[in-house]
Amino acid sequence: MPPTLASLVHHSALKLTVRAGGERLDTPVRWVHASELTDPVPYMEGGELLLITALKLDAEDPDAMRRYVKRLVGAGVAGLGFAVGVHYEETPKALVDAAEGEGLPLLEVPRRTPFLAISKAVSAAIAADQYRAVTAGFAAQRELTKQALSDGPEGLLTALASQVDGWAALYDASGAVVATAPEWAGRRAARITADVEKLRERAAPASSVVGGGAGDGDGEGDGGDASGEDRVELHSLGTGRRARAALAVGTAAALGTAERYAVHSAIALLTLTTERSRSLYAAEQRIGAAVLRMLLAGQPDHARGVAGDLYGGLLDAPYRMILAEAASASAGRARARAGDADTDTDGGGATVSAEAAAALADAGGDLVAGLGEVVESAAARSGEAVLVVPDGERLVVLAADRGAVVSACAQYAEAVGGAQGGGEQAGDEDELVVGISAPAGPIAAGAAYKQAEQALSVARRRGRVLVEHEDLAAGSVVPLLADDAVRAFADGLLRPLFEHDATGRGDLVASLRAWLSRHGQWDAAAADLGVHRHTLRYRMRRVEEILGRSLDDPDVRMELWLALKTTASAE
Repeated sequence: MPPTLASLVHHSALKLTVRAGGERLDTPVRWVHASELTDPVPYMEGGELLLITALKLDAEDPDAMRRYVKRLVGAGVAGLGFAVGVHYEETPKALVDAAEGEGLPLLEVPRRTPFLAISKAVSAAIAADQYRAVTAGFAAQRELTKQALSDGPEGLLTALASQVDGWAALYDASGAVVATAPEWAGRRAARITADVEKLRERAAPASSVVGGGAGDGDGEGDGGDASGEDRVELHSLGTGRRARAALAVGTAAALGTAERYAVHSAIALLTLTTERSRSLYAAEQRIGAAVLRMLLAGQPDHARGVAGDLYGGLLDAPYRMILAEAASASAGRARARAGDADTDTDGGGATVSAEAAAALADAGGDLVAGLGEVVESAAARSGEAVLVVPDGERLVVLAADRGAVVSACAQYAEAVGGAQGGGEQAGDEDELVVGISAPAGPIAAGAAYKQAEQALSVARRRGRVLVEHEDLAAGSVVPLLADDAVRAFADGLLRPLFEHDATGRGDLVASLRAWLSRHGQWDAAAADLGVHRHTLRYRMRRVEEILGRSLDDPDVRMELWLALKTTASAE
């Protein structure tokens, strides 16, 4: 700890005597300053031991001494040292009374003790304290590094909490609590998630102080009291423009030098843990891409051999294949496949919702990159293995079925769709479309990828953000036909019948619909129409004559039925 007035009084070589303020000798001394000015306050910073001989002071004037001492107390001076045997043979009573009245420690300095000796003693004590702090900081750094290597972030947080005699918490990129130490700190850490969100909005590196003593930190403090009486320091983690994680350290008082060394060491180690080197990350992505290619090529055994333990048991358990694209890329692929046929992209112009905006902060507004951040964050928080492979403008994700990653993906898509009036439309070219396969195993990766592509195509066609392949079989095929090309085919096929009916010469369209709905049963269809079955037979012959197609052909019946359903849904 830094030197105090008490340590100077007990210094055998200085021979200092306490004349006033003996109850405040535990006051730390930041420095020693000698001044004979009648008003040295403008040159003081607070915490100094001021040494005087009263060369220019009337130390026997009670009023003058009261004003002088009051000014010193207001400036935060730690204590006053008065040299006797220079201008006064003993400490003047007026000065003693003024010091007692203001509670300012007053030390009498004997003539044989030079001011320089006191300055050297304080300087030596400060240097020794700093050396102890540095030594303790190095020891803390070694312990934190050891715990980080052996037990990961959880072990590091435990060691850090012990070093600062408080608690510590780690937050992920979304602001959720990942780990705390000790365990009871979880509730305290959860109370300041809003402050963590504020920190993430600032450019990294950033820090702030909340709770008790919020004005003492290096960063901005909001004066909040989210964690009770604790003083909590928040620090962003990461080397990029946006924080990838955050560290919270809660203590009863401001951190000392040794504790600050420990916190800075923890920040560096956690940054290395959460923000892996670019080369390592790139290598992992190359491995992931290779594993995915092998799975899609029907080589699950080779994929396991390449992956090793990198993805845990993900490749053996039921998983989902997730494909995501910007709507512009998805629409472009569809146009290429359909010969530049127009697609229905109604519903554009939406902005990202507040929920999605938080997840997109690290991606600079890129919805596909934002989804990647969300799934990786969910995997880290839940301990799940996940395979994330950027493939050009497309993102490919392999995630455990019924796991946190799939759930986080659905929640993200819901947040994006919620900004568009609840319709979950993805019409704007900058918006997102996501397709998710049904659960699959390693030998069915190719089928799962095809399912995800089909779901992605349906999401684009329907103007939705996310579609799961399982939902397609549970619904109707009719919504899948809702694009301009299908409507144009239906209108062209049925136009002669509509034109015939418009002349008032019969009701061929309604008769055709009734006959097809009754699977060609003449009596049942005629009863639905309220006509004789011979009348219905005549009308069906007229349909064949007008269209130039035979109703005995099942393909013709299918095309007519789908055309009728398409025109009915468009009305």
